[in-house]
Amino acid sequence: MSKQKRKKQFYLLSLGCSKNTVDSESMAALLQRAGYRGADDKDEAGILIVNTCGFIQSAKEESLSALRELAATKKPDQLLIAAGCLSQRYGPMLVQEVPQLDGVIGTRRWMDIVPFVHQLRRRKHPEPLYHLPGDAETVGRDERNVLRAARQGASAYLKIADGCRRPCAFCTIPEIKGTLVSRPVQSIVEEAVRLQDAGVHELIIISQDSTDYGHDLGLKNGLSHLLERVVAAASGIDWIRIMYAYPGYVTDELIATMAETPQILPYLDIPLQHAHRETLKRMRRPANVDWVYRTVDKLRKAMPDLAIRTTFIVGYPGETDEEFAALLDFVRDMRFDRVGAFTYSYEASTPSATVSWQVPDEVKAQRVEELMGLQQRISLEKNQEQVGRTLPVLIEGYSEEDDVSVGRSYRDAPEIDGYVFVPGRLPEGEIVPVTIDGAMTYDLTGVPAGYQAGNTLITLDAVNTAAER
Repeated sequence: MSKQKRKKQFYLLSLGCSKNTVDSESMAALLQRAGYRGADDKDEAGILIVNTCGFIQSAKEESLSALRELAATKKPDQLLIAAGCLSQRYGPMLVQEVPQLDGVIGTRRWMDIVPFVHQLRRRKHPEPLYHLPGDAETVGRDERNVLRAARQGASAYLKIADGCRRPCAFCTIPEIKGTLVSRPVQSIVEEAVRLQDAGVHELIIISQDSTDYGHDLGLKNGLSHLLERVVAAASGIDWIRIMYAYPGYVTDELIATMAETPQILPYLDIPLQHAHRETLKRMRRPANVDWVYRTVDKLRKAMPDLAIRTTFIVGYPGETDEEFAALLDFVRDMRFDRVGAFTYSYEASTPSATVSWQVPDEVKAQRVEELMGLQQRISLEKNQEQVGRTLPVLIEGYSEEDDVSVGRSYRDAPEIDGYVFVPGRLPEGEIVPVTIDGAMTYDLTGVPAGYQAGNTLITLDAVNTAAER
């Protein structure tokens, strides 16, 4: 490929969470608007971008590995750019790790990617360029009128806010992203309509703290207000899923909105992080565990089919045997549908790094194994309760080798939860009623409603006809 043709193509690798994926899609859209084309092969691109994650040590290592891999084969006419969270957090220190970097642009100014590329190409000296705004500048503003969503098949992540104002002692997000900035209600509603018109069936609401949406706009119960506006304008979207609810901010109004609105799935992701009061206080998290019991009870009474996902940090500094035992008891009591457990990651710039007693790594590993062993038993039992039910399943793919379609029920968020496996080829991107006939620890199996195992279904109309019978 000629250098001139390669000059107008970019290769963009997105690492980390779904929120990072949205930023990557937005950068790609801006580059395309400026006349660049995306390339699947890094050798065909004149611009190499890694949208990094720097939240914890393992994410930092993955990002550095990706940058070094691209740097090892980088051609003289190619630009290598580090973008995203790791860039924002470590800035010029990244070049010490990857000397071949041409530019470092922070996550707070992803929207400047096009002028940044132009600036790199105009530079007269080979030194790296940096575009790293300070604490006075945050994300969420001046978004260049670009869609703040990332589509994956019939699903789409829609970012409603950026940044976070919470004081969690273990978290680097406020340092990286800045404080909360909620996007305008009308912008989000218009984007939901665009996604509906593009054929999206599932809209996944994301931000660092979705339940804090609208605080900076002066909105009370801002998330409920936003959801009502989205539902009214984009009634053709079948599923709306809420991610990243903060403990203490799941209000009665939000519960009512979820329970009374069929489009909003009875699914809630609420990262609790721990269940012992003293641990939560050291984490600088809401420490009222009674609130969790009361609120989960309210949620389940309002939505009997509710699926709750949460996450826990195991081995947080100072976590005693008693505190960990309290976490296990809490998990037994609550019987969450989905649980993610992570060992504490030491981050030098966070307040948790100053806690004198760090839990040994071998104790962390033992505790996370014990916690997940408990949850696996609960997850299997919760899945077994689904056997015999007919669930709507969003079909995401088909394995020709196994002759099996793969999808997700309302109980399963993309990438982090389970799957439903159905024999035969079903219409990809459609929601199909499936009768569950088998349960595994994380996944389910089933057959299209009204059909016996072994039959192959080709069209959604046929599924619906069978279900009506």
